[in-house]
Amino acid sequence: MTESCLPRFNDVTRVSQLYFLIQCAPFVRCNARKVNCFSETMRLLLKIPLHSSLGPHPVRQICCSRALQSCSDVRVRFAPSPTGMLHLGGLRTALYNFLFAKAHNGSFVLRIEDTDRTRLVPGSEESLEEMLRWAGLQPDEGPTKGGKYGPYRQSERVHIYKEKTQELIERGAAYHCFCTPHRLELLRKEAARRKEVPRYDNRCRQLSQQECRRRLEDGVPHVVRFKLEDNAKPFTDLVFGVTRHDVASVEGDPVILKGDGFPTYHLANVVDDHLMEISHVLRGQEWLISTGKHLMLYQAFGWTPPQFAHLPLLVNKDGTKLSKRQGDIFANHFREKGYLPQAVLNFITFCGAGFHDNKKVKTLEDMVAEFSLARVVEHPARLDWDRLQEFQREHLARLFGTHSGQTQIVQNLRELLVQQYGERFSGFSVLPDEYILKVLEMRMGHFTLLSDLVSADFQYLWGQPNITVQKLVMITSHASPVLRTVHEALQDMSTDQFTTEGLGSKLRYVSKTHQAVKYSTLMKMLRFVLSGRQVGPSVAEMMTTLGQTETLKRLNNALSLLDSHSKTKDTERRL
Repeated sequence: MTESCLPRFNDVTRVSQLYFLIQCAPFVRCNARKVNCFSETMRLLLKIPLHSSLGPHPVRQICCSRALQSCSDVRVRFAPSPTGMLHLGGLRTALYNFLFAKAHNGSFVLRIEDTDRTRLVPGSEESLEEMLRWAGLQPDEGPTKGGKYGPYRQSERVHIYKEKTQELIERGAAYHCFCTPHRLELLRKEAARRKEVPRYDNRCRQLSQQECRRRLEDGVPHVVRFKLEDNAKPFTDLVFGVTRHDVASVEGDPVILKGDGFPTYHLANVVDDHLMEISHVLRGQEWLISTGKHLMLYQAFGWTPPQFAHLPLLVNKDGTKLSKRQGDIFANHFREKGYLPQAVLNFITFCGAGFHDNKKVKTLEDMVAEFSLARVVEHPARLDWDRLQEFQREHLARLFGTHSGQTQIVQNLRELLVQQYGERFSGFSVLPDEYILKVLEMRMGHFTLLSDLVSADFQYLWGQPNITVQKLVMITSHASPVLRTVHEALQDMSTDQFTTEGLGSKLRYVSKTHQAVKYSTLMKMLRFVLSGRQVGPSVAEMMTTLGQTETLKRLNNALSLLDSHSKTKDTERRL
């Protein structure tokens, strides 16, 4: 069935046509042995606009979702290069591959593309796998877990690439190139002089077999290049729709096997995706322009390509590109800061679509259940850093709502306290869990990271504040009598009365007793006595968090300072 067979009416007619195709098409895995009409269906489907006047186009979303649900034997891969730390764009690519695989009961494969030996960074592979574990994106197959399609490091598959390169040469689709680095540099300089894009001139295409054989026998250094074809065919991308890049008109024949015997990305990823039976390739938009080249390689081998879906770029809120110099675009930065993985995953999907309701907080399980490639849009995904803080607070509150979560958070906070304060506070390392839990309950929703609770603003929670008489009497000259009244009033309160509401009433009563001190001045003085600071939570909340015993102890300390100061002044007068 072709598009020309279908009448062109309105959306209702189009959706009926597409449903007919979707229901009747023999949807099976797309490989060299089984051919389906999935591509034809998607090609028609993607002619429907992404958006209608009411928002995301419902016809497109319904049909695309139904078509994707009909996929069977889904296998996707995340294929990073171990050249540094995993950045947010890479984490999002891994996440979308994971979600797509799990949504279709498929397999999520981790493949390490380490063929560029000059850019390898020691420890990067281990770091990549650790960050995936932290995010909950455990691969079903990979270098560590293994699998029947291994090995999963490209450096361990070099013999395969050499065999496949020789196969292309024998088919007449590739050739040896003996051009020296000096000649290639001259070509670049000449293109620059003409203000043209540098490209190889395909000179070695013209070498005879005899000449080529002679140079190989003489050991002349060489690479292998793939012959690009003119008039590249269009292909259907599951995000960007029908796309065509005539690469032969702007590029020279690309290198597919380098002089060191290692393949380039173009050859290795095509060979591996085919041999590992990858059904869908979800990768960054930057590879969209190279897909035409890759499809030519599939054609040269006689293989059926997988489906492609290129994910839009992640950009800053103002539309500028993310830069590695920003420092905070690497996933491990967020882990080290104390962000929960669920918050980071929500953050990178909030702006990139893929879900019906993009604003709500989701667990990874929610994402799997709700994700649809049909809802991924073409425009760049703008990161809203304020939303990261919101997601973190909400996920932290969710985690704290479970017993295991409370245990984890208390332990993490205790470790932070030891790191921050050590033994500076007596008895600090044995703070009871009950007290830490109470602090968390009182402050939950008012902080973003656990590290916020060990900052200077909250230091009073973990030890006696440093206060001076000079600062205290600057607040009010009536500090001593007022503090005595507060101490007596709080001492008489029962444990049940020592609540935020009960303390509020009691403190208002004290304020009325000492009319020389305004209520606001009383609160300012008590906040300073309790925390050494003049801003912070309400005084009643501070007292409730610290507890009755610790609150009275701090009031006593302040009174002792005032008494000592008063005695010193009396002595000075007598002298």
